[in-house]
Amino acid sequence: MTLRTLLVGTTAALMLSTALTACSPANKPAATTEVTAPILGEFGVDLSNIDARVKPGDDFFTYVNGKWLERTEIPADRSSFGSFHVLSDQAQERTRAIIEETAAGNNKPGSSEQKIGDLYAAFMDIDSINAAGLTPIEADLAAIRALDSRDAIMTAMSNPGSGLSFPLSVYVYIDRKDPTKYITYAGQGGLGMPSRDYYLKTDDGTKALRVAYKKMLMAMLESAGVEDFETAATNVLNFESRLAKVHWESERRREKDLTYNKMSIEDLKAYAPGLNWDVMLETAGLGAIDEIVLRENTAVKGTAKVFAQTDIETLKHYMMAHHISDMAPYLPEDIDAANFAFYGQALSGTKEQRPRWKRGVGVVSGTLGEAIGEVYVGRHFPEESKAQMRELVENLRATFKDGIDNLDWMSAETKVQAQDKLAKFNPKIGYPDKWTDYSTLKVDRDDLIGTIKSAQAWEWNDMVSDLGKPIDRDEWGMTPQTVNAYYNPGLNEIVFPAAILDAPFFDPNADPAVNYGGIGAVIGHEMGHGFDDQGRKTDGNGQERDWWTKEDAEAFTERAQNLVAQYDSFKAFDDLNLKGQLTLGENIGDLTGVTMAYKAYKRSLNGKEAPIIDGLTGDQRFFLAYGQIWQSKMREKATRAQIETGVHSLGKYRVNGIVRNFGPWYDAFDVKPGDALYLAPEDRVKIW
Repeated sequence: MTLRTLLVGTTAALMLSTALTACSPANKPAATTEVTAPILGEFGVDLSNIDARVKPGDDFFTYVNGKWLERTEIPADRSSFGSFHVLSDQAQERTRAIIEETAAGNNKPGSSEQKIGDLYAAFMDIDSINAAGLTPIEADLAAIRALDSRDAIMTAMSNPGSGLSFPLSVYVYIDRKDPTKYITYAGQGGLGMPSRDYYLKTDDGTKALRVAYKKMLMAMLESAGVEDFETAATNVLNFESRLAKVHWESERRREKDLTYNKMSIEDLKAYAPGLNWDVMLETAGLGAIDEIVLRENTAVKGTAKVFAQTDIETLKHYMMAHHISDMAPYLPEDIDAANFAFYGQALSGTKEQRPRWKRGVGVVSGTLGEAIGEVYVGRHFPEESKAQMRELVENLRATFKDGIDNLDWMSAETKVQAQDKLAKFNPKIGYPDKWTDYSTLKVDRDDLIGTIKSAQAWEWNDMVSDLGKPIDRDEWGMTPQTVNAYYNPGLNEIVFPAAILDAPFFDPNADPAVNYGGIGAVIGHEMGHGFDDQGRKTDGNGQERDWWTKEDAEAFTERAQNLVAQYDSFKAFDDLNLKGQLTLGENIGDLTGVTMAYKAYKRSLNGKEAPIIDGLTGDQRFFLAYGQIWQSKMREKATRAQIETGVHSLGKYRVNGIVRNFGPWYDAFDVKPGDALYLAPEDRVKIW
């Protein structure tokens, strides 16, 4: 599934939750807000964070957030911290109390309460986990040791209930070329480090990470009883390095034109003969399919070749090391610590593990997310917030419509198609209309590893069962308690979970300028994904097709490449610039978001002047609110990882890189030539 999210990667995965009772949105108790004052400051922006020593035109991000940056320390259990984390912390605290009550309750067997309580209790029982050692996965390890052929290895890897790693990414989702049906996709995968660059680059920092990764592999293999675990770890690392060489670069993987390669299963077997596709598909429950879409097609072909050329012992050691690493959060503390030493400390610079209760909340949320989310919205999402969000969305849609009509670089022919797509945007706000049914998911309080593997198989089988069914337009890609938002091109929908609809993004009692600068920019960002460099390749029905004239496509690309050049020029470290092509889609989303939100704010004033509040104009409050939502700090290792692999720019540049392209910001803060962020009007990028 392809979701164009507001925030992902190192600083995200904020799928955090709150509560559990037996109520649904249809009859839920109304969440109420007793306080009428804004949550932040006098009107919705915390002015105590402003650093007046910094000129807005030199560094607007630091001007808005400088005092916060000075006084804020990144918590020891995080690689980054900011506005998203503040909301997630709030959600976690609420969740902890409710889940712990549930775990202690006398719940009906098979109920969601029983499953949530038992899973949390099993994860929190660290004494039993330590006492059990590797016993819960010893049968898995023994089964791996007994494998004697590549076909046997393929069978084990492909079994949804095995919990074993597979060197490809396989999934079922909407057919990008025919959005009336589901289809199976396959693409590159199987690496233990974030991307191919971590295996292939030769700078000292990357070399050090490979040493740390090998150390982690050694720890996993030693715990599995492998005698020469150092040699085995070297062989596993070499195997993954060969996979990395056939993988595509991150920038290339974004290109929709390149990542839809449909073929029959018979053609697939001829194209990539190094894998036994019949065994893999049959074992995975996909034996009946007759066609498949390859994303990184040459990487799939190359992976099959690497697999066929790798000795069986190395493949078995690869499976062992990854299985123990994947299960480390549910295994004794020494194994979990060895895993964290690489993924938390070496890779991201995080100093300490998160407290176990926080990890427990994450496990339950990731497994039974909508069962918790159903109650989250009942307790913490007022219906008036949903109504106000609908109004904001429709005002931005109307503004976007006017914006398309007034474009001077787009032909009337293409505008008709763009307007059709905009009109067909389906906004989803707060929570699903239909909740996931977890009745067939089994949770055993006395078997944590078994439950995790069972949940993985349940999720896989649930996904595969979509094949042959009508498209489920009610399905959500995030739970309501997720602090994020997304655009889904296959359904042409923009989705805003309940948890992000809180300050600083949205506050029903804040000044309208603040809500437009906050959640309005988020709404515009997600709408913008429908028209970014990749989103523009899909039409209003979710079908991937070229609906542009040649001239209009060229005009769009020219503007987009100017934005690429701007972001390429930003230097985060002396030896590392941002990657404008990798982050282009998100940067277009940000620029579109601010542009449309600002115009929608002006539209909402109905021709009247905004009031002056605390000596600030409405325009100033709008831009302060935008700068405030990207308030963030990140450790150096995490920053480098985000730049190397993330499709989102760093928070500082999501502010500075955008406002410098938007004329009203110059007027609001009297930005002049000579200021560091100043761009001459002819150099400012305007796309939508």
